[in-house]
Amino acid sequence: MIDIGLIREQPEVVKAGLVNRNDDPVRVDSILELDVQRRELLQQVEVLRADRNSVSKQIGRLKDQKKRERLIAEMRQVGDRIGELEIQLRQVESSLDAEMLALPALPHLSVPIGPDETHNPVLREWGEPRPLDFEPTPHWDLGPELSILDFERGTKLSGSRFYILRGAGARLQRALIAWMLDVHTREHGYTEIYPPFVVREECMWGAGELPKFADNIYRDVEDDLWLVPTAEVPLTNLHRDEILDDECLPIKYVAYTACFRREKMSAGRDVRGIKRGHQFDKVEMYKLTRPKASYDELEGMLEDALDICRRLDIPLRVKELCTGDLGFHSAKTYDIEMWAAGCGEWLEVSSVSNCETFQARRANIRYRPEPGAKPSFVHTLNGSGLALPRVMIAVLENYQRADGCVVVPDVLRPWMGGIEVIDGRAAR
Repeated sequence: MIDIGLIREQPEVVKAGLVNRNDDPVRVDSILELDVQRRELLQQVEVLRADRNSVSKQIGRLKDQKKRERLIAEMRQVGDRIGELEIQLRQVESSLDAEMLALPALPHLSVPIGPDETHNPVLREWGEPRPLDFEPTPHWDLGPELSILDFERGTKLSGSRFYILRGAGARLQRALIAWMLDVHTREHGYTEIYPPFVVREECMWGAGELPKFADNIYRDVEDDLWLVPTAEVPLTNLHRDEILDDECLPIKYVAYTACFRREKMSAGRDVRGIKRGHQFDKVEMYKLTRPKASYDELEGMLEDALDICRRLDIPLRVKELCTGDLGFHSAKTYDIEMWAAGCGEWLEVSSVSNCETFQARRANIRYRPEPGAKPSFVHTLNGSGLALPRVMIAVLENYQRADGCVVVPDVLRPWMGGIEVIDGRAAR
């Protein structure tokens, strides 16, 4: 959520940020009008309440019965007027809250201005595609041929955009998750969290998933629980409504969860394979930091994600998202893409973002800079470390051999129970 004080004091700055995000700047004028109405109504209510309290004290001291009765009657009218104004105030506050919650985060000044993803600059590249003396097979053919990926039975169980991993395929995904968690906790300094995969509605609001993404989230209506679209949601809400000590910052968490999203793909885009599904696994990094340190922490989080990619020895590149491609919560974002030889394309495997105070305001997460100081909002950061199944795709397609087998990357072998090559036998 954007600071209402910023909107009051610098509306043109907020409007410019919204324009750069391809959003409607007129919304700022609507918010300012509602804010004026709210403050005017609140002032009227407070004046009437003060008058009523003052007169009520006078009534208690009056001995003239007729005057007492007249003042009591007047105060009943004042009470009725207060009730009317309170109804109006609640309506205006509800409209103002809805408008505020619909505003995206403002881009950081360093973010390149552009209308869409075609304007995202590539900041750096690492590695070269392996020279192959054969035509690489895409994972949607390679997986079934190895009997490690089954689309038909996934669809039979749950419908389109679902699949099952079998044998060494399931083991490979589990190995990736366990290895990534171990690197982040043992070497990068994160604390592992295993959160619930369903959360209360207020957690979705706190993380900024509602109301923007309501149509894309799975929900259990009976218990009003929501399936997490990312571990970012429960990790944001771990410290909801808390005031943290300055000494404990930064807090660094990492969590594995399954993620659930209603993927609404455009016709002809990412319809083959496992690039987009309604359920997928992800290892998520998360930080709560002091505002002054958050952009240094963002660069550190990017390096943590890149470390995982490099150890897999798969070509990668880093893009910075322009203003028109930023996520709803983010002030600044880097994307990491891995090369997939079979698909012949770059696949996003990590998105690393600084949300500044956007989520902290929604979830009311603050810290006290020093003893006795007024609490301030923390900055929150999140990043995939990394996201499956696209890492699986990159491993399968880049480590395939001409005979159709897949070599297991060296770093994963300790987690693969002795499997060094996935072939028809290892798949079982």
